[in-house]
Amino acid sequence: MKAVIDNTSFGSITISGKQYDKDVVIRLDNSIEKRKKKLSKEKYGTSHIVSKKEAKFIYEEGAKCAIIGSGQYGALELSDEAHSYFKSKNCKVICEATPEAIKIWNGKSEPKVGMFHITC
Repeated sequence: MKAVIDNTSFGSITISGKQYDKDVVIRLDNSIEKRKKKLSKEKYGTSHIVSKKEAKFIYEEGAKCAIIGSGQYGALELSDEAHSYFKSKNCKVICEATPEAIKIWNGKSEPKVGMFHITC
């Protein structure tokens, strides 16, 4: 079953009727995992910059698109190395504030993965 993101508010995201209070990664098979912020925090001292290590965690072979929800106010960004990693995998990256990223996620039918930051 396709993961449909119902809504988000500061500190939560609701996916297919289930509410999550942590940042999440949505896989190709629509399973949902907790985001591994430490993969970016260990390099940058913040989880608001996505590292190459975290990009590798988010990406799955076969994904044509990675949709990144950058937070309610768009505070999160991708590092140049993360952008390059996705590009090397021929995976288009869309990074928008989480409310906008949700609309994009729900509207895309191509094989995709997503990571959604739910605060700032």
